[in-house]
Amino acid sequence: MFRFAQPEYLYGLIIIPVLIIFFWYSRIQRKKAMARFAQKETLDFLTPNASNSRPVLKFIVLQFALAAIVVAVARPQFGSKLKTVKREGVELIIALDVSNSMMAEDIQPNRLERAKRAISQLVDKLDEDRIGLVVFAGDAYTQLPITSDYVSAKLFLNAISPEVVPTQGTAIGAAINLAANSFSPQFTGNKAIIVITDGENHEDDAVGAAAAAAQNGIIVHTIGMGLPQGGPIPVIRNGQKDFRRDKDGTVVVTKLDESMLQEIAAAGKGVYVRANNAQVGLNNLFGEINKMEKSEMESQVYEDYEDQFQYFVAMGLFLILFDFVILERKNKYLKNFRLFGESKPTL
Repeated sequence: MFRFAQPEYLYGLIIIPVLIIFFWYSRIQRKKAMARFAQKETLDFLTPNASNSRPVLKFIVLQFALAAIVVAVARPQFGSKLKTVKREGVELIIALDVSNSMMAEDIQPNRLERAKRAISQLVDKLDEDRIGLVVFAGDAYTQLPITSDYVSAKLFLNAISPEVVPTQGTAIGAAINLAANSFSPQFTGNKAIIVITDGENHEDDAVGAAAAAAQNGIIVHTIGMGLPQGGPIPVIRNGQKDFRRDKDGTVVVTKLDESMLQEIAAAGKGVYVRANNAQVGLNNLFGEINKMEKSEMESQVYEDYEDQFQYFVAMGLFLILFDFVILERKNKYLKNFRLFGESKPTL
């Protein structure tokens, strides 16, 4: 298992394309300045040892050296073996609405993106719990099976968009049923489902699904994404931003169905929270989850991670040394050397 112990330092790699742009711009400006100074033939005569390729080679070597150092600082590690550990926690499945209405921008930047950010922050707070992801629109699909691998959870979360489901709509009941069947069969502890949606359910009996989950000991919480006044659904037409319209050409406004979500939460013996531009409400539900009794569970995790940064440090130092060896000018003793044939005498 490979990981970075301090992945935040990888943002340092952003400086490389910036340096490339700066180097390319300075090369162009230098060529323009030299062209104003004299003609090419004159410059070749005055600077016979000047090289156009060597500065580029030195720059490329330094960029690879910089990349190696940045990767080393991020501390790449390999896990040497798997270990079964026992934890105390709950199992949590988040059912996220990815229908087109979740692209409305009444909650900035839009309902879906704001929900994904809140879920990511929730994952950062989890410790001993397991989490799973279900996405739904016209039907429900498992995005991530129940797991304690929070890194994978965030990776799968980033890939979520309305395009991940083939059928549009809002089947909240199907999402609750799928989530209820996605918990670990051997886990006998507390289980919870968090449904994040705008509540425009057009497909099935979501309240009945929540009640059935509650009868099986699964608590169903709901978060309403959207403001009461609602908002239009943006679309791109002919390369320009527009809004979804009905058959009469009127802009469709999607509104939060708060009463529906309150009924679902009540039937699921959970809590309803309405999101807004200040907060999504997952922090409030995290408090409810922490109140639940924790149960012991087993998980397999990698242990004995070994640092591998030294290889990247060595590579970076070697490239820096190699950069010192490369001269920006041609070697006056070797520039006319020919491995095969006679060397051309200088005038």
